[in-house]
Amino acid sequence: MYFTVYLSGEIHTDWRDEIKRGAEARGLNIEFTSPVTDHPASDAAGDHLGPTSEGFWRDHQSAKVNAIRTKTLIEQSDLVVVRFGDKYKQWNAAFDAGYCAALGKPYITLHAEDLVHPLKEVDAAAMAWATSTEQVVETLAYVLRA
Repeated sequence: MYFTVYLSGEIHTDWRDEIKRGAEARGLNIEFTSPVTDHPASDAAGDHLGPTSEGFWRDHQSAKVNAIRTKTLIEQSDLVVVRFGDKYKQWNAAFDAGYCAALGKPYITLHAEDLVHPLKEVDAAAMAWATSTEQVVETLAYVLRA
């Protein structure tokens, strides 16, 4: 079985690489995709469209350009992993989870136990909640090999 997995969310740790290494070590047939994880590049994604008068409009313009990639890759994926870190609020990750729910796209949330309450609605629509990248890899292995 072959899967495409979109890795959404927090960009400040190496969780994506941990999942990729774990899947490779298990010989899982997975293509991983993700948003642009270079924070300055993501913030500047719309700058080529012209100057803006305020920071809000720069963010708005770049968010729309980034959404071209995000929406396309989520729609093309078989499964989405949505990571919520503890250092920053990942509103974009919550949006991606909601988009998955609206599409009927299965997703797994990945976050610490102290975020259970703030993410209760996001987790309620997820197919699984994981607290470690190892749990995500184990879930992928089960789904692909069961």
